Amino acid sequence: MPTALPRRMALILIVSVFLRWFAPSAAPAAPQTELTVSAAISLKDALDEIKQVYEQANPGVTIATNYGASGTLQLQIEQGAPVDIFLSAAPKQMDALASKSLLLEGTRKDLLRNEIVLIVPLDSALKISSFQDLAGADAKRVALGEPAAVPAGQYAKEVLTRLGIYDAVNAKAVFAKDVRQVLTYVETGNVDAGIVYKTDALSSKTVKIVAVAPADSHAPVLYPVAVIKDSKNPVAAKQFQDFLAGPKAAEIFRKYGFGTN
Repeated sequence: MPTALPRRMALILIVSVFLRWFAPSAAPAAPQTELTVSAAISLKDALDEIKQVYEQANPGVTIATNYGASGTLQLQIEQGAPVDIFLSAAPKQMDALASKSLLLEGTRKDLLRNEIVLIVPLDSALKISSFQDLAGADAKRVALGEPAAVPAGQYAKEVLTRLGIYDAVNAKAVFAKDVRQVLTYVETGNVDAGIVYKTDALSSKTVKIVAVAPADSHAPVLYPVAVIKDSKNPVAAKQFQDFLAGPKAAEIFRKYGFGTN
């Protein structure tokens, strides 16, 4: 009788070791890939929708978006920000990264097109119906993107310079950190008019387009995309870039007013 207990304990120990050794272990969780996409703020609405579609179709991928003025995003990348893909609202910022060998070779391409438009508040009764009117007395405050960092501001400066009125408009300009801030200034009535992309104007119910800049008054509004050379997930980044250039994404981009290549 005294030996029964030790034998029983030994048996329990053997069985527990057997079960632990031979029992099927839980399958390891699939690794999750996170991509960081830095994109011009004018792409926000379209890219947010594209991100949802892509993540649903690719449950192993999570996309983090960082929106802002293209010039600001360019500087962040130059300073080492962990970015996988960059979408700029102008070639200038992508050219700057290319000149410093910060783009993954062979991945740069022009993805989208846009237009430059003049907007006023929806209920505006001012006599502003053309870019030339911005030099007149009715336009006392005009919102523009900061030309050095905001591509929409750069294009606006080109248009106004071509028309010979940049100095007159610059004297009454309210400069914004990005194109969406220009839109907000017009929506709230803090300015009499603003120059934005067509896609931004179409996203708002409280502004109206009164003029479209002639195509020959500024450089083509192109949105280049590229994978960043230091991407930690270059294969996944290139796959998402291919999706951005594919038919499903193109349909969404067109819905928001972008031209696709």
